[in-house]
Amino acid sequence: MLGICRGRRKFLVATLTVLFVPAFTWIYLFSGTFKASCRQDLQHLLTNGDLANGPRCRCTDEKPVSLSPYEAPANSPRYMFNQRERESLEVRMREVEEENQALRKQLSLVQTRVHRHRNHSKSYSTEEGTGDNEVVHALAWNGSECGKRPTVEKCETIHIAIVCAGYNASRDVVTLVKSVLFHRRNPLHFHFITDAIAKQILGYLFETWMVPAVTVNFYDADELKPEVSWIPNKHYSGIYGLMKLVLTKTLPASLERVIVLDTDITFATDIAELWAVLHKFKGQQVLGLVENQSDWYLGNLWKNHRPWPALSRGYNTGVILLLLDKLRKMKWEQMWRLTAERELMNMLSTSLADQDIFNAVIKQNPFLVYQLPCFWNVQLSDHTRSEQCYKDVSDLKVIHWNSPKKLRVKNKHVEFFRNLYLTFLEYDGNLLRRELFGCPSEVDKNSQNLQKQLLELDEDDPCYEFRRERFTVHRTHLYFLHYEFEPSTENTEVTLVAQLSMDRLQMLEAICKHWEGPISLALYLSDAEAQQFLRYAQGSEVLMSRSNVGYHIVYKEGQFYPVNLLRNIAMKHVNTPYMFLSDIDFLPMYGLYEYLRRSVVQLDMANTKKALIVPAFETLRYRLSFPKSKAELLSMLDMGTLFTFRYHVWTKGHAPTNFAKWRTATTPYHVNWEADFEPYVVVRRDCPEYDRRFVGFGWNKVAHVMELDAQEYEFIVLPNAYMIHMPHAPSFDITKFRSNKQYRICLKTLKEEFQQDMSRRYGFAALKYLTAENNS
Repeated sequence: MLGICRGRRKFLVATLTVLFVPAFTWIYLFSGTFKASCRQDLQHLLTNGDLANGPRCRCTDEKPVSLSPYEAPANSPRYMFNQRERESLEVRMREVEEENQALRKQLSLVQTRVHRHRNHSKSYSTEEGTGDNEVVHALAWNGSECGKRPTVEKCETIHIAIVCAGYNASRDVVTLVKSVLFHRRNPLHFHFITDAIAKQILGYLFETWMVPAVTVNFYDADELKPEVSWIPNKHYSGIYGLMKLVLTKTLPASLERVIVLDTDITFATDIAELWAVLHKFKGQQVLGLVENQSDWYLGNLWKNHRPWPALSRGYNTGVILLLLDKLRKMKWEQMWRLTAERELMNMLSTSLADQDIFNAVIKQNPFLVYQLPCFWNVQLSDHTRSEQCYKDVSDLKVIHWNSPKKLRVKNKHVEFFRNLYLTFLEYDGNLLRRELFGCPSEVDKNSQNLQKQLLELDEDDPCYEFRRERFTVHRTHLYFLHYEFEPSTENTEVTLVAQLSMDRLQMLEAICKHWEGPISLALYLSDAEAQQFLRYAQGSEVLMSRSNVGYHIVYKEGQFYPVNLLRNIAMKHVNTPYMFLSDIDFLPMYGLYEYLRRSVVQLDMANTKKALIVPAFETLRYRLSFPKSKAELLSMLDMGTLFTFRYHVWTKGHAPTNFAKWRTATTPYHVNWEADFEPYVVVRRDCPEYDRRFVGFGWNKVAHVMELDAQEYEFIVLPNAYMIHMPHAPSFDITKFRSNKQYRICLKTLKEEFQQDMSRRYGFAALKYLTAENNS
């Protein structure tokens, strides 16, 4: 009997437990003392072993939320639950219970991970000056600790400041931006302090990148030069290496905090983790820095080495957290200036730019600095102690290539670091155009108009993909390599304009040997191909000897080769009065550049609308002894070594040039437009753009020449100029044109629509194009 009673009591207790424990658990979870962000961060902590940062939860003192609508104050919409909201709440409660069950299963693993991180932390964090023991905080995590570790709000904007100047730095900073975008879960606001070159490059890049929830502002570095130009600086970064000192003055007064980064940084984690550290600053701490990981400031690297004053090893300024509002109140401008003036009396110049001055200020005012764990700036410089920052490479958060040797620096794990860097270097930036779930982006008018135009297209149209390409925005990096060319006061310079893809790269050196003038090239490449091109160019003596070639990378997207978009980009960034609209497969005759400069003067191109035609020829031989004169070319033409361009397949394209007349001509002569005419011409820089509806093969040049004729350009053939087309394998687009019937049908449709557009724009004068087409 007693056993039966005991059995009933056990059954009753078990029943009550099953009924009431889940209920109390749900009420507790929604009481406001344990937020979803805490659970997510704990799960991240247990899964990744990220105890060095500790849980980044955010506890509140909010009152428990009542689950009953009748307990709400009168007229309070916050607790007025309708049927749909109650159902949603029940679903969420079930999800929360499932998450907690998963967390409980992982709790058994925490002790081993904590032990591993405790041992790892002792190797370096004991040298950190803040006195904060991150591991102890992680082990002591409970409700009270949460208040010391606030997280970043889901849609809180993270502000990042970067000083960037010149062509190379503009290229390097893209890899940094990619690594940040790859990991981020928050809106970002980039503040770039740039010269005119970097502003042009990065402004156009972000405009065409169109990454959601990313804002970009530019600040003119030239205006800041007087603020720091009085400081002698031996560092290779030059005057721009000092501009982080004046950020409190440069950035908006409303901006209270910012992360400052060098361009040679690579992120291996979400930057929000670093942003959250700003909440840990106490008292007068206004600078977050990582200790310098070399012996530079100890002064023992070589005999008579005299570094600037610093606390112990000093601090590295490749990654800085700034509380701008407090710095302004402390009169930061006055503080660093007085320190710099005093130290320069003995040191004469800085060796490490702004870093020397930051350290001198901190030496006098150590209370200003919050020392970051060293994994927030793993410095891969010579004589570095960075290996003590991590036990395993998975512990890394930020890698800093702060040696002039960059990727060639010596380090035990340099292969891993290099591969991580190369991963982002060659990563497809188009994949980073992802929306942030739950974070509304600012409405961009260009994006809005683009979306509207795309919605107007009929997806059932067989030519939908052709029409859609016209509205595709291709991410574009202007001036991928250093460019330097200033037109003379004579205003007679001519820029050769062309476009190419990776399979035509071998033509670049030959063209540079034939054309000594400026060149503007648009290259259609993937991110990985862009790096292959960079290595090819840097390894070429011919290309590296030329600074007047502008390389503009248009990144691949979609299935068509956007030939006319590429031409337009190359044309748009010409800085000479005239352009020679060529193709990459052609070699101009030797001396053509100077001949064209004389011709534009003789034919008064500056005051008249003329298109000067350079007659085109071709060879079927891969090895050609290039003719050095017109007489030599005519001889090769008679011998069958050369032919007029497309003589065998498309004579109409160049027949109006009148090659028979050209053979004996000694002065320029006029020719009339004819159907399908597509010569290579020299025009003023203000000529009309190419029509973007034509992609791949077919009618891309024909349409442009037709537009020139409609705008009353006069076609003039130059008697002593020529260019020769070199043989190559057929392009992918011409193969599609020949093999795909639908491709040819769509091209014909687009051509008819273009002619109709011409009629609307130019009226009666454009009727001849329809007539000529019908007669051809």
